[in-house]
Amino acid sequence: MAPKFSQVWGKWALLVLPLALGIYILWPTYRAWQLEAERDRLLRSGDSVALAEFEQRYGEALRSAKQNALKLGLDLRGGMYVTLEVDVVKLLEEAAEREAVDEIFRQVIEETRRQAERSDEPVLDIFLRVFDRIARPQGRSLISYYDVGDLREVSEEKILERLRRNIESAIDQAQEVIRQRVDRYGVAEANIQKQGTRRIMLELPGVTNEAEMRQLLQTTARLEFKLVRNNEEAVRAFYAIDQYLKRQRGDTLATAPADTTAGADTPARTSDTADPYAGLPEEERQRRIRQDFPFTSLFVTYYVQNDRFIPISYQRGEFPEGEYFFQIPKATIPEFEAILSRPDVQRLLPAEYEVALSAKPDERLLRQGVEIYTFYVLKREPELTGDVITDARATFDPTTNAPIVLMDMNAEGAERWARITGANIKKKIAIVLDGRVYSAPVVQSKITGGRSQITGMSSIQEAHLLEIVLKAGALKAPVKLAEERVVGPSLGEDSIRRGLLAGLIGFGLVVLFMVGYYTGAGAVAIFALLVNVVLILALLSAFKGTLTLPGIAGIVLTMGMAVDANILIFERIREELRRGRSIRSAVDEGHKRALAAILDSNITTFITGLILYFLGTGPIQGFAITLMIGILNTLFTALIVARAFIELMLAYGATLSYGLPRQRLVPVA
Repeated sequence: MAPKFSQVWGKWALLVLPLALGIYILWPTYRAWQLEAERDRLLRSGDSVALAEFEQRYGEALRSAKQNALKLGLDLRGGMYVTLEVDVVKLLEEAAEREAVDEIFRQVIEETRRQAERSDEPVLDIFLRVFDRIARPQGRSLISYYDVGDLREVSEEKILERLRRNIESAIDQAQEVIRQRVDRYGVAEANIQKQGTRRIMLELPGVTNEAEMRQLLQTTARLEFKLVRNNEEAVRAFYAIDQYLKRQRGDTLATAPADTTAGADTPARTSDTADPYAGLPEEERQRRIRQDFPFTSLFVTYYVQNDRFIPISYQRGEFPEGEYFFQIPKATIPEFEAILSRPDVQRLLPAEYEVALSAKPDERLLRQGVEIYTFYVLKREPELTGDVITDARATFDPTTNAPIVLMDMNAEGAERWARITGANIKKKIAIVLDGRVYSAPVVQSKITGGRSQITGMSSIQEAHLLEIVLKAGALKAPVKLAEERVVGPSLGEDSIRRGLLAGLIGFGLVVLFMVGYYTGAGAVAIFALLVNVVLILALLSAFKGTLTLPGIAGIVLTMGMAVDANILIFERIREELRRGRSIRSAVDEGHKRALAAILDSNITTFITGLILYFLGTGPIQGFAITLMIGILNTLFTALIVARAFIELMLAYGATLSYGLPRQRLVPVA
């Protein structure tokens, strides 16, 4: 008699839910691979019309799927591996007072550089050791060469503390600049992280132009302060771009022609004109709007009035004087930038203006799951560059407790900054690094003395990021290529093919052995093994891990270990069956007696994986992390999933022989 579902639903859940969850997490990976294969086919065919239709229909779905898909390592996908080294020796040299530098200091710097090239020891430690050997016997100290600035207590300890802070900031600044450049270059799934005390490691999947990437990484960053000009002149230029693009297509506006030279006191009107799209289905309405406004339909425009943001329409072409605010979804940014990059379109913008996107999406909207960026119209010529900044510090406003950034400039910068801020009170000045706007604070008053306070950050982490960016112009630490390797896509594809082949062969041999030796129970072990592999890949995907060739090796090893746990259990069950126990009793006793041996072997292997992860690098870490995830899944699938499957079979009246002759079995108790 079959049991009631209420008696066995828990066991069914243990079988179905892990597998369903794994498949759900891995679905974006399958979808991304499927869509990428179709896009590659269209690219090879050269059918530009079909490719444009594909991008319009599936472009956003592909981008979304790739964000949630399982990441493939450089050894599987192909691309570029780069190790950059921040020239800390140059930083120490440039930090010294120019007039104090003598031949003794130059000897210290040269010897420090020579030793640093042969050692991974922190450069500051090498410098201090060389300084003690060469300079101190000559009566020199760190105070002889380094400015103590506004420090009240003049001591070598304070100088060392400042040097250490500047070195750490130089690494952080270089990492942030490189990250922004790589993101703008369009490298998806790039891995950028600090390595040791002065190196930055980059894995750049899919990069094929090594020379261009090399130049991109080694170019000096440019920090600029530019005036924001989100005014009616910019909005009229955007409207003119709409008209120009429509004339190119030979279209006519759905609305009546409008006067683009509206007076200064023209109010913002969005509702005094009948909606020409009224009554249309939403899909047709959106299509018509995109057709009539091919440029301005890509973003949203607000008119700022008394701190209120009023959405405006471009239908009439009438725009009041004042300040505007622009936001654009991530999905339309490529088309937006492609239009603006056209020389014929650029001529429609005022010659002194340029458009720049924010470096990050709106955090408030991002928390709601919407990725929206702000863009600004800026004066093309910078008012000030980053070489005048001497220091920047993230802190909290003592009055409001809001995160702020304090910024100091040298004498020349302070004088120019006072003139600039005095002429632009209640206006915005954008802080731009590599063409991206990090902040656009409003000037509240004329700033003298070279010290400024920047507000508007939503968190101290954001303030710290701005601190790093602002110090980009002050820290003189060049970046050089220390190592470079290129993995061709054909090699990556071959690695995938060989890795999958090895996994399939291993899996096939395991299936033959388990089913041939343990019959039905062996098939249960194979099901648990499949759940194990699916969960490993799902966990890697869920936690944004990367599957590498060593990771595939870890999965193959996990297969053997998972089956080993089942073999220990099955052999103990066979022993109990030979002693005459019933199948149900033998199953309970077999799991209980095998548990200690399974835990011992898996825990010791897990500890080995931990050691490999924390002491190893790169491929070794990839192997270790998949091995550790596999061990945890093995314990779950072998001890819980497989047992739930067996108990379900017994509950429904099935008889498992575990490879023993049927006549030696005792019926289920």
